[in-house]
Amino acid sequence: LIYIRTGVVLTTTDGALKQMMLPFKFFAGGPLGDGKQWFPWIHLDDEVAAILYLLYNDEANGVYNLNSPRIMTNANFVKTLGKVMNRPAIMPAPAFALKLALGEMATLVLDGQRMIPQRLEAAPFEFAYPDAEAALQDLIQNNK
Repeated sequence: LIYIRTGVVLTTTDGALKQMMLPFKFFAGGPLGDGKQWFPWIHLDDEVAAILYLLYNDEANGVYNLNSPRIMTNANFVKTLGKVMNRPAIMPAPAFALKLALGEMATLVLDGQRMIPQRLEAAPFEFAYPDAEAALQDLIQNNK
């Protein structure tokens, strides 16, 4: 049996990233809540590739964390998002506003969890997008 725990799967077509990008379009982006929470993330392409890798690897079993090996705080992630979008990342979004905008998904970005994909890396799985800046550039430029 294989169990996966996944970080925020990044795609511009739906989900948390799409919602996070909106304030940046109006030059109002910034950290979510206090920004100190861990923000485990993974590019959609890496998520799919990792799942397929685990499904076709006969030795894979147990729990795997599916997220980028380069973990970062929310403040650092949104700073990178602002850089990629050529927008400042200086206006924090209050927690209550995020709960209204994101509903249940707000817990993903407000509570945070420090996840390390140790077993996945040891498998060995190679991430196409371990770096947030490269991942965000790919997603935004290619509207993935």
